[in-house]
This record gives sequence, structure tokens and C-alpha cells, in this order.
Amino acid sequence: MNPLEIRALNDDAKTSGMLADLLIETVAAGGSVSFMHPLSPDAAHEFWRKSLAAAARGERALLGAWDGETLVGTVTLLLDCPPNQPHRAEIAKLMTRLDYRGKGIASGLMRAAEELAVKKGRTLLVLDTASEQGAGGRKTRLLADRRDSGLCVETPWWAHRHAHLLEADRGAGPSAILKCWRDATKASGENPVRRRTAAMTMAMSGSDPMGSRARNRKA
Repeated sequence: MNPLEIRALNDDAKTSGMLADLLIETVAAGGSVSFMHPLSPDAAHEFWRKSLAAAARGERALLGAWDGETLVGTVTLLLDCPPNQPHRAEIAKLMTRLDYRGKGIASGLMRAAEELAVKKGRTLLVLDTASEQGAGGRKTRLLADRRDSGLCVETPWWAHRHAHLLEADRGAGPSAILKCWRDATKASGENPVRRRTAAMTMAMSGSDPMGSRARNRKA
């Protein structure tokens, strides 16, 4: 294998075709990337056409890993977030060709996406994935060193949904629920039911860490 090159993807027919092939292969292999098998070539091409157009508008960034002239992996950095979340970006569509997996390509793509996010002033990166098996497990392992160092926190689906409700209801930033989650973990140990209840209580009561700030903002 040649030394890999990671760079932004251009909107051309060759690149679009390789992206479509990669998406179809990933879906057929069971990848959780918002499509179901069998994925038609037309649907795959249409998805990337829209995604590359969004990148041209600055709403996202598409990075590709290249082995010579072959596209072997890709990741998308979503930048089009609500006005009250200018510090936030999301990782999406992290995919590697089946015959190139286990070679550190996904790790390289994640590092490149993280560096790009920093350059664009984004300090919070979100990755929505399964945490125990398949591609989700591999993605989670890519973040393990950051989690162990305190730079990454894993939260359940309901916490993120509750964060949006909290944000809409009280004007609290997206970090509020994450801090409530960490505080709830300390208060209630590893019991998930107790932890969920504690996190919600801290988030919605006047005693939560963001409460006074949110009330002052409304005053």
C-alpha cells in the first residue's frame, strides 16, 4: 500500500463514483450510515451529489483517504449547526473500504477531521454511533484515548435529546446536559436508571449547574 494522502474531496464524476461505490459497499456490509441494503447506485450518487454541493456552500467538509488514485475511506464534518451552537460540529459517514480496514485509515480520517474542526473554531465534536459492536464499536475505540484523558464523554441517546429540550426551554448551552450527566454519574454510580433520573433532575431543577446562568439570561 502506498503512503496514504488525506485531503478534501472535489465534486467531480470520478470522485463521486468512488464515493457511491464506497457507500454501497459499506451498507451491504452492515454499516450504520442511514441507508438500507440493497442501496441502488442512483440513490448513492444522489446522496453524494447533495453532500458535495453542501460542502461547496461551506455547510460541511468531506475528506477522503487516497491510496494513489483509489479512494479508500472518507469522513464528513458537518458544520451547519443552529445559530446558538457555533462551537459545535458533527462527525458523519466515516467509512473505509472493506479490504483496507485494520490499517489505521479511519484513525487518520478522524484526526484530520478533528484538526479541521479546530481550524474552523469548533470546540465540541459529536459522533452518534453504537458503542459495542460492528463499525460503531470501532468508532468508539477511536475515541477511547480521548475519553480516558477527559477530552471525550460518552452519553446515551436520551441525554442528547434532553439536551435539545433543555436548550430550547431554558436557553442553556449543549454542555449543560453533559455536565449534568457527569455529575449524575458521580452521584448515583453505575445504575443507569438512577443515573438517568439524577441527570434529568439536575438539568431541570433550579439547582443544576446551568440553572442560574439560564435564569439570568432570561431576566
